[in-house]
Amino acid sequence: MPYAPTNAHVRFALHPDHHPAVIATTTGPTADAARSHLHDHGWRSTGPATMVLARIDCEEPHYTAQAAEQLRRYGFTIEIDTALQEEIDTEWTWANYPMPWCSREEIREVGAAAQRIHDDIADGRLVIHLHAHDGHTTVAVGSYKKGVRRHVYLHGENHLRQTSTSYDTEAEAVAEFHRLYSVAVRPGPAPLTDLEQTIRQLHADTPPSTAEETSAPAAEPPVAEPGEHEAFLAALFDEERQWDRYRPLDETTIASHESLTVRVEFDHEARHRTDVAWTIAEYDGPVGERLWHATLTAGTPVPFIRTILQYLDAPPPSSADHPDHVLHNAAWHPASHPARTTWTAPDRTIVFESTPHAVEDRWTLYGGEDLDRAAWTIRLSAGVPRTLLAELAQTAADMFPSPTQPTPRPLPAPARRLPSAVPAQRARGR
Repeated sequence: MPYAPTNAHVRFALHPDHHPAVIATTTGPTADAARSHLHDHGWRSTGPATMVLARIDCEEPHYTAQAAEQLRRYGFTIEIDTALQEEIDTEWTWANYPMPWCSREEIREVGAAAQRIHDDIADGRLVIHLHAHDGHTTVAVGSYKKGVRRHVYLHGENHLRQTSTSYDTEAEAVAEFHRLYSVAVRPGPAPLTDLEQTIRQLHADTPPSTAEETSAPAAEPPVAEPGEHEAFLAALFDEERQWDRYRPLDETTIASHESLTVRVEFDHEARHRTDVAWTIAEYDGPVGERLWHATLTAGTPVPFIRTILQYLDAPPPSSADHPDHVLHNAAWHPASHPARTTWTAPDRTIVFESTPHAVEDRWTLYGGEDLDRAAWTIRLSAGVPRTLLAELAQTAADMFPSPTQPTPRPLPAPARRLPSAVPAQRARGR
């Protein structure tokens, strides 16, 4: 068994921009030996002393624990960051996994097979000739540069990609693929998925330094001052005649739009940061089904409420049709997790989160770094228009202009302007 002096040190920590990817930092006289072992476990160099593990199956903590255990046996000194250790100790499951009969170990085996295919394609060992979409997922046909049954039919994406069939010759594989998918066939490999693009970027770039992030505390998120919501609601009825007011209970006011397709409920008793102050819903007709709904807690800054109601009253023209585009242009920090994607403001005071498998809380916008301790929260269900999400993203981005976008985007004047005579927002904790 190889031996390494105990003065060789390897530290593992979660990647700051892409959970659950892991960064390994190696120091000491035998750092090269440690890096060699890590490379055998799928790690890739990103700098003289750093390596990253980014997998298509999002099982980085599990495989980090295996690598750490082996390095310990070889005599290396191992340090695992606390947050990463929590990830290692926590078993998670894929939401809506398409093979529910699989055990956790069997799911890992499927993911490991998908990882091998991904690595073979990325490293040039597997060349993709054609791809298509079968109505559900991506399929492809390709050839390994070496091997007995070199020509394969692939089915699925990311952690679900599998080899379904092998062929003796490339001509046979390609002919069968054309027969199955006809006009849907496209040359070459399919466009990279978002996760594949992220992994490629992580492997290509030097990971961001965490020293600056950990040395300075995050700024306080913007929070609505007491009375701001009440003032906004009063101005809504005073200035905007298309909203009718109902107050069935002393503690609740309901605003109904003249179209009879939008209903807004305000709870005057909401005080705590977790109390829902606003409930907003849109319907497909005066007596139709609910299309989507949103809830906003008591500390939500008024500009977000104004943005939602403005959109529902008279959607402003906008070139953005997805929040990702807006936040990318504003230099917000993206991070991919096993079941969600987040975008964080440059000063870490606001987070925009997408949970694609959720129904009630498909999109979440909150103030602060941690959803469990958020100063305020906006939750939007599935069905919310992407253009509204883009407007909310733009409102958030305009609060923190980036160096590449110093001036907030001017919005075209809508036909109707919701009340703005509300005290300006001031950042404070709660």
